[in-house]
Amino acid sequence: MSPATRGKVERLLEAHAYRRTTRVAREAPLIELVFHELDSVWSMELIRGVENLAKAHRASVVLTESGTRHAPGPEWIEGVLRRRPIGVVLVFSSLPDAVKRQLDARSIPFVIVDPAGDPEPDVPSVGSANWSGGVVATRHLIDLGHRRIGIVTGPEDMLCSLARLDGYRSALSMAGLDHDASLVRFGDFHVEGGYARAMELLRMPDRPTAVFAGSDLQALGVMEAARVCGLRVPEDLSVVGYDDVMIARWSSPPLTTVHQPLREMGEEAVQMLLRLRAGEPSVTRMELTTSLVVRKSTAPPPTRPTTPARPARARR
Repeated sequence: MSPATRGKVERLLEAHAYRRTTRVAREAPLIELVFHELDSVWSMELIRGVENLAKAHRASVVLTESGTRHAPGPEWIEGVLRRRPIGVVLVFSSLPDAVKRQLDARSIPFVIVDPAGDPEPDVPSVGSANWSGGVVATRHLIDLGHRRIGIVTGPEDMLCSLARLDGYRSALSMAGLDHDASLVRFGDFHVEGGYARAMELLRMPDRPTAVFAGSDLQALGVMEAARVCGLRVPEDLSVVGYDDVMIARWSSPPLTTVHQPLREMGEEAVQMLLRLRAGEPSVTRMELTTSLVVRKSTAPPPTRPTTPARPARARR
């Protein structure tokens, strides 16, 4: 139908609080999984978790890349209404009120994984203990003897990034250490961002002896920046990541990181979706536990930290 006609029907559905209660014969058993980008190993862990539960319930998974920062655009909702999935799982997202009303009117439940902002009380969401993860990562470095600890967290407009930063600050405060704002950098969760922000930290006259990165990919960027600056990990610089994706175990050295239960988060999102679909009582907010995995990228600080302010010269 034309956009004008569809808009008129949508307004009538909303005005009369219409809810579709019966499943039409042609409805496919699909679960729609929505990312704003699909170019990281982090995404693959969540996909596996969603697929595990979907397969157990004989449903297929449709992957969608919204192409927008954190909220799916109008083209996405049009496609969802045509596909009519049994539910939608959105990652790093928020939903405009108009989109929520459209999904609700079609009886399409949705769950947000790691919401971009603080979701409304009635918005179902699954996340992990990001604040606690920030605390345990920073406390590990403090316990090793580090006092100048930098952080490269994620984007400034994402709830999980801010929670990890708050955990970092809380750990410093609990240890009686001052919080130095010059040691804080906001990144993008990618290798390139971690590298760029780490170079800023490592070129400081009084550089940090340790860096807590808000993702494992950023931690790899930090380790590359250390190499370029002539620093050894962990002898000259300790590095902690976040997520515990597969590459963390195979980096050189293997990366100390905070384990985020990504697959379990995907599985719980589908469980919550199915309970909502069946009209069963369900919690609206679930937060899974994080834990520290100690490997070889952290050690006590050097007695006298080296301060190579410039990149090492390439060998001929």
